[in-house]
Amino acid sequence: MQTAELLIRNPTGLHARPAALFVKTASGFRSKITVENVTRGTTPANAKSILTLLASGVSRGHLIRVTAEGEDEEGAIAALRELVESGAGEPLE
Repeated sequence: MQTAELLIRNPTGLHARPAALFVKTASGFRSKITVENVTRGTTPANAKSILTLLASGVSRGHLIRVTAEGEDEEGAIAALRELVESGAGEPLE
């Protein structure tokens, strides 16, 4: 199992387009991947489901915990870390 805690820095958080990119990236891996909004104290949500990800209410400045478990867990964490750190398709302010 691999885990990473990531700070959301893009203006809209994980809403609409950034959430869709996050789900698309997570869905490219076979591992089970979950996301927790550490800032709000949410329970782990399926990172491959747009509805559960949006329900986590991840906004700018929130800390999330991404956990991957499976054969490609390292690659999954690396790809999701890169996506979040690059702004998830949005310019960083």
